[in-house]
Amino acid sequence: MSTQHTKIKFLAHASFQITTPEGRTILIDPWYTDNPYLPAGTAIPEQVDLILLTHGHGDHMDKKIIDMIRNLSPKVIANPGVRVYLANNSVPAHVFEGMNAGGTVSLLDVRITMTNAFHHAAITQPDGKQGYLHQPNGFIIWLSDDVSVYYAGDTSVFGDMALIGEIYEPDIAILPIGDRFTMGPLEAAFATRLLKVNHVIPCHYGTMPALTGTPQRLKELTQDLSHLEIHELKPGEVLETSGLKLKQW
Repeated sequence: MSTQHTKIKFLAHASFQITTPEGRTILIDPWYTDNPYLPAGTAIPEQVDLILLTHGHGDHMDKKIIDMIRNLSPKVIANPGVRVYLANNSVPAHVFEGMNAGGTVSLLDVRITMTNAFHHAAITQPDGKQGYLHQPNGFIIWLSDDVSVYYAGDTSVFGDMALIGEIYEPDIAILPIGDRFTMGPLEAAFATRLLKVNHVIPCHYGTMPALTGTPQRLKELTQDLSHLEIHELKPGEVLETSGLKLKQW
């Protein structure tokens, strides 16, 4: 059943669920297992069509991701390091849509471009040891109703965000603002200017003491941008994209 327009649901921390105009479900960096920040009763959807993974840290890739993929049979897009880990743990090859930074694939009535991100990442093995060092990434997601979303992933601000803005012209940017391990509000304010977006959804803040960045501080640092809307979503809240002013500056 068509939803007619894109819906973006903030699950918690840095996990999101996008419902496409065609009614398909996309999960970005799903973290359900032992996630204390999810609203009570939040469950993995019965239908998941596509999973996007930016990197293998436990707060971005559920520790039961392999079971999730086996049970739901979604398509999976991840960087090569994460793909190797999943493949080595018996995730079947047919679920993967192989790609790397700078590439674009079309599937399920969406287009996905993989972008750079700057963040050190590894995957914690069942024995507790760290392995599978890899370079994280972000994603541009184009939906059939002409909504485009930039999910930056865990990253610092970097100058080529200006190129991301110029080349891909995202309408909505999902940016980490917690500081210490990613951008804080200061850097996210600069990222917003480089990207020239009208809408920002902050994430990856407030879920542990070290993540001190706040949406309020981001609003203070961008108050000169009269076109900008910062959507401070609570866990479980949905942003309806219909009616939003989606053009860039």
